[in-house]
Amino acid sequence: MANQIFMRVNEVAEELGVSVPYAYKLIRQMNEELAKTGCITISGRIDRKFFHEKFYGTRTETARKGE
Repeated sequence: MANQIFMRVNEVAEELGVSVPYAYKLIRQMNEELAKTGCITISGRIDRKFFHEKFYGTRTETARKGE
């Protein structure tokens, strides 16, 4: 799934080891932050690059893995 632009709630929950309802809450918070910058957001999904930047300080998943 790493080749898709957006992460769905189940993927976020699995990546962070949290419940699905909590993952929805995190996605909602990140989408609110993106909306303030003028970006269009989709409920229950988050941009993969933005997610990794917020949680790991990296731009891509491959950078986090050291590849």
